[in-house]
Amino acid sequence: MIDQIVRRLKARTPRSVSPMERAPQWIIYALHGPYCLYLALRYRGLMLPTVANPGLEGSGLSNESKADLFGLLGPLGRKHLAPFVTVTAGPDVMDQARHAMAGAGLDYPVVAKPDIGRRGFGVKLARNEDELARHLARFGEGVRMMIQRYAEGPGEVAVFYLRMPSQARGRILALTIKHFPEVVGDGVATLRELIRRDPRAHVFAKVYFRRNRMHLDRVLAAGERFRLVTVGNHVRGAAFEDGSRHITPAMEAVFDTIVREVPGFYIGRFDVRYTTLDALQRGEGFTIVEYNGAGGEPTHIWDPRTSIRQTYAGLLEHWKYLYAIGAENRARGARPMRLRTLLRRFFDELKLLKNYPDEE
Repeated sequence: MIDQIVRRLKARTPRSVSPMERAPQWIIYALHGPYCLYLALRYRGLMLPTVANPGLEGSGLSNESKADLFGLLGPLGRKHLAPFVTVTAGPDVMDQARHAMAGAGLDYPVVAKPDIGRRGFGVKLARNEDELARHLARFGEGVRMMIQRYAEGPGEVAVFYLRMPSQARGRILALTIKHFPEVVGDGVATLRELIRRDPRAHVFAKVYFRRNRMHLDRVLAAGERFRLVTVGNHVRGAAFEDGSRHITPAMEAVFDTIVREVPGFYIGRFDVRYTTLDALQRGEGFTIVEYNGAGGEPTHIWDPRTSIRQTYAGLLEHWKYLYAIGAENRARGARPMRLRTLLRRFFDELKLLKNYPDEE
């Protein structure tokens, strides 16, 4: 049944879009349950992924605090980190923001996002104080928010890192180049019409309409470029390209140092803004805007050129590594989290996500 649905998706989807990008979640993760059960039997432990990164609570599978993760970075990681402050949503949130930003030397533009979140929910590029105030007001009282310097640059990459505990050095398993789709005005068509015309954008029209609802009836001048999304997530309409061919030993050495400065971290994904790919290949000219633990899946699999089989293989391989690393760490004395505790953390995160705004 899954194969039939995926074939129909592939037939209806332009070549510029991966059929799996638009597949329902239950199709994408349909094989995870049986495969994880197999891995649990093979490695003798259902909850081993919770000690893949024993330095992070629950390995970073869910309910991660971005600020807490940043606090674990060592000297090299902090050197490459985009500066940030945290505030708590509520009546005085802008007073907090002004004071904290002044103390950290942050100026506009900034990126405001929930401290706990995923898939781009609640993320906003704020170019001025009015935009920041409107965005922060959308969150319920008590929600911890992060305000981070916007890292300018031509692009963003996702760096997927792995090191077995028994290995002296880690490696970059995959590199994803993220593209932020744009449309170009002709002086006649509205943004809504331009989105509907575009070979890729029209597939994500609902996402783009929702996230740009204040601009849909605007007519773009001839040659004017409008970026449809600023969040580097394929669920939000960003386009991903497998850039693994750009991985170099120098790049691996830098990220291996950054990761090894974080206690008990073996597998995860770094979201990085870069100046040029050449500089990134030399291990230079990049800014870390976020990183995730075990919950940070590889993203190169969302390249439209990736086959359905390769997509499933990439997703399942991630869990194979989580169990293998967890097994080594258990042998070293790490104690896996209880299933009940992990589920509670997962549902706590879902409750938060449900109340976040889904627009830019």
